[in-house]
Amino acid sequence: MAVVVETTIGDFTVDLYTEERPQTCRNFLKLCKLKYYNWNLFHSVQSNFIAQTGDPTSTGKGGESVYGIVLGEKARYYEAEQMPKIKHDRSGLLSMVNCGSNMLGSQFFVTLAPELQSLDGEHCVFGEITEGLEIILKFNETICDGDHRPYQDIRISHTVILEDPFEDPKGFIIPDRSPPPSKEVLMSDRIGADEVIDDTAGMTAEEITEMQKEKEAKARATILEIVGDIPDAEMAPPENVLFVCKLNPVTTDDDLEIIFSRFGKIIGCEVIRDRQTGDSLQYAFIEFADRKSCEEAYFKMDNVLIDDRRIHVDFSQSVAKMRWKGKGKGVQYFDDEADEVGNENLEKVISKHKQRDEPRSKEIEHRKYERIKDANKAKVYSYNRDKYIEKEKYKVQRHRDSSRERYEYDSRRRKESKRRSRDKSRDRSRDRSKRESYREHKQKKKSDGEKKRWDRGNSGSSNEDLRYEKHKDGHSSYKKKRTKNRSVERYEKSEKHKQKRR
Repeated sequence: MAVVVETTIGDFTVDLYTEERPQTCRNFLKLCKLKYYNWNLFHSVQSNFIAQTGDPTSTGKGGESVYGIVLGEKARYYEAEQMPKIKHDRSGLLSMVNCGSNMLGSQFFVTLAPELQSLDGEHCVFGEITEGLEIILKFNETICDGDHRPYQDIRISHTVILEDPFEDPKGFIIPDRSPPPSKEVLMSDRIGADEVIDDTAGMTAEEITEMQKEKEAKARATILEIVGDIPDAEMAPPENVLFVCKLNPVTTDDDLEIIFSRFGKIIGCEVIRDRQTGDSLQYAFIEFADRKSCEEAYFKMDNVLIDDRRIHVDFSQSVAKMRWKGKGKGVQYFDDEADEVGNENLEKVISKHKQRDEPRSKEIEHRKYERIKDANKAKVYSYNRDKYIEKEKYKVQRHRDSSRERYEYDSRRRKESKRRSRDKSRDRSRDRSKRESYREHKQKKKSDGEKKRWDRGNSGSSNEDLRYEKHKDGHSSYKKKRTKNRSVERYEKSEKHKQKRR
């Protein structure tokens, strides 16, 4: 169930907890139906806490429930519902105000911050804002007096019920139209809800421009305070310190002190230098004993030629030598001994500053020596670094060459192994062919022998003839061979005999 509440600073929609808080939701819906909340004032607005309304008298002590309107004064309040427990754990919750003894009337408030444990168990939560939560930001930005009442009135102008599931009580009379604002509303001692506030009314264009510049300067100072650049936004820089820039790097503290001392006593003169090298950053701060001397130096020394440089002089805007002690405790000038000891010890402070500047030249010389030493170290380091880089390159190249040789050796080995395997396969094929030819020869020989035996078995009568023919052939061949050998021997003997005769 929802209700739209229209106010003078914006509208918001409320979803009611009709199941958890049926009696309280019924009371709120019927009061909205009676237009009871029209023109009610938000009489108490506490930033990041609550915004309270629902009292037609705008005092925080009035108001009654719908039962009091229908049944009379005796039923002005009703008992609050306690179960289930609903906590004030987020912003945008609507809660009925406890009027004492756990009794509720018509007043309610809107929570403007989360985790408000102090309200739990005392006030009755019955709804929450689901649309228009930006109104909470407007409530938190409202300017109020000491009693938490806004200087400009914030009122409920109208309420619209989107759905009402409860029946109307007996004797409940619905008005025909919304009531007009009363004389008390129109004659309020505060700024009217519809009144437009113009801060620039009656001001000239120059005054308006100046006011805008002041606001921008305050905003910038606040940002610098938040960032931490300055201790406090309201802090102003000292009026007896000059800022001098565009200096020649050879200009020293003593030179500036001698030049500016003709305008009055100088408490401190410091040329800002680099912390590491000691070189001048070409700007300085000069602190005078009084404001008048500082103003004279500002008007006469701007654009003056010092060491062939046109300097620029301005009042210092630095607050680096100030420390904020805390809220209400003021500011301490922690590097300004003159303010601590007073004017009687002013000469001691000046001599102290001079003594502080004396060893600066030695320190500068030492820094120069250290800088030269570091430069030599850098040269040695660069030489060693180049040498190391060359060595690493040689190692990388050597590794590449060795890897190339290893790759070629591996490729040769792979080729040789392939060739050997190929030759082995060829030898195996050759051996296989030889074995096959030998088997064929053996098989043929066997078959020939069997054929011969079979022929012998078939021709038994002719065996003797065959043997005789064979023996005859053998004998004739032996005879021929023997005669041949004898002829050879005779020839050799004759040849030897001839040689002997010669």
